[in-house]
Amino acid sequence: MRPVDLIRLISLAAIWGASFLFMRVIAPVLGPLWTAELRVGIAGIVMLVFMLATRQAMQFRANWQQYLIIGGFNSALPAALYAYAALTLPAGYSAIVNATTPLWGALVGMAVLGERMTVRKALGLLIGVSGVALLVRLGPVAFTPQVLLAALACGLAAICYAGSGAYSKLRSSGIPPALMATGSQLGAALVLLPVVPLSPMRGTPTLQILLLVVVLAVLCSAVAYFLYFRLLADIGPTRSMTVTFLIPLFALVWGAVFLGEVIDLTTLCGCGLVVLATWLVTFGGRRG
Repeated sequence: MRPVDLIRLISLAAIWGASFLFMRVIAPVLGPLWTAELRVGIAGIVMLVFMLATRQAMQFRANWQQYLIIGGFNSALPAALYAYAALTLPAGYSAIVNATTPLWGALVGMAVLGERMTVRKALGLLIGVSGVALLVRLGPVAFTPQVLLAALACGLAAICYAGSGAYSKLRSSGIPPALMATGSQLGAALVLLPVVPLSPMRGTPTLQILLLVVVLAVLCSAVAYFLYFRLLADIGPTRSMTVTFLIPLFALVWGAVFLGEVIDLTTLCGCGLVVLATWLVTFGGRRG
C-alpha cells in the first residue's frame, strides 16, 4: 500500500469515527429524524453539484428506483437509527456496534446470495455478538432498557447496511459507484422527507449545532464517500474494508477527548472482540 493510500485510509476512519461524535451532539437538539434528514440531504446536494461540475450524468430516469431503495436502507434508516441511539449511547458504543456490519453481511449473504457459512465465519459471528453483549451489559454506561433499545437500533442499522449491500449486488451492480453514492443520498433525503414533520426538534438549534450539521453532512458523508470510492479504485475492496477496524478506535478517542466519555477495560475488551470477529468474517476463507 502506498503512503498516500494509507493516509487516505486513516483519514477516512477518523472522519467516519467523528460522525458518531457529531451525532451525539446534534441529535439531542434536532432529534433523530431531523439529524438524519439534514445529513443525507445536504450531502446529496453537495455530491450532486460535484457530479454536475464534473459532467457526470446521474441517469435518474433509468436508476431512480435503485436510488430510492438503496438510499432508504443504506442511508436513511441507518442515519435515523444511529441518531436515535446517539440520544443514549456514547459515540464509541455506536461505532463498535456499527463494526458488526460484516458479521450481518455474512448471514445475509448466506440467506440471499447462497454464500457458504464456514466454521471461521460462524466463530466470528459468535465472538462479535459476545463482544457487543459484553459492552452493553457491563460497559461504563449503566444497563437500562433505554440503553438496550439504543443498542438494538445500532444493530438494526448494521443489518440495513448488510441487506442493502446484498441487494446492490443483485440488482444494481451495473451502476457506477459515484452515481449510486450520490443518487442514494438524494433518495434517502426523499424517503425521510414525509416523516420528518412527525418528529419536532427537541431544542433550539444554535449556530454551533448548525455548523456541526454541515460538517457531518459534507465531511462525514459527501467527502467520506468520495474518499472511499478512491480507495476502492486504488487498493481494492478487501484492503479498503480494513477501515472497519479503525472506525471504533477513532470514535472512542474522539468521544473521550471531546465529550469526556469513559473508556474502561470492558469497553476495550468489547471493541477488541468485535474487531477480531470482523477480521475473521471479512478475511476468512481462501482467496480466489
